[in-house]
Amino acid sequence: QVQLVESGGGLVQAGGSLRLSCAASGRAFSSRGMGWFRQASGKEREFVVAISESGGSTYYADSVKGRFTISRDNAKNTVYLQMNSLKPEDTAVYYCAATSTGTVFSAPWKYDYWGQGTQVTVSS
Repeated sequence: QVQLVESGGGLVQAGGSLRLSCAASGRAFSSRGMGWFRQASGKEREFVVAISESGGSTYYADSVKGRFTISRDNAKNTVYLQMNSLKPEDTAVYYCAATSTGTVFSAPWKYDYWGQGTQVTVSS
């Protein structure tokens, strides 16, 4: 089993930055691909970014490319999402997810474990 706990969400003005963290407990964090997804009110959950088990591969949604950066610290069992140049359309609940393999995936059904989410609100 893997437990994921997100933190770092909040209210920020457009153009600002936030850094989300996802702390993992359980087995084999350093062997798992990790991803961030988001879900805006009334919309489906959408892929944001993913990172491979070593951090050597990443994959970004076009909507966040160049603004968001994913990283991980396997010694701390933590994955991060640095979000810069935030826009009102980035407002959503952000979820951290873990796969059972080390590969990068964008499809949510490839992820076996999910956190509870953290709210990010960007005001205009």
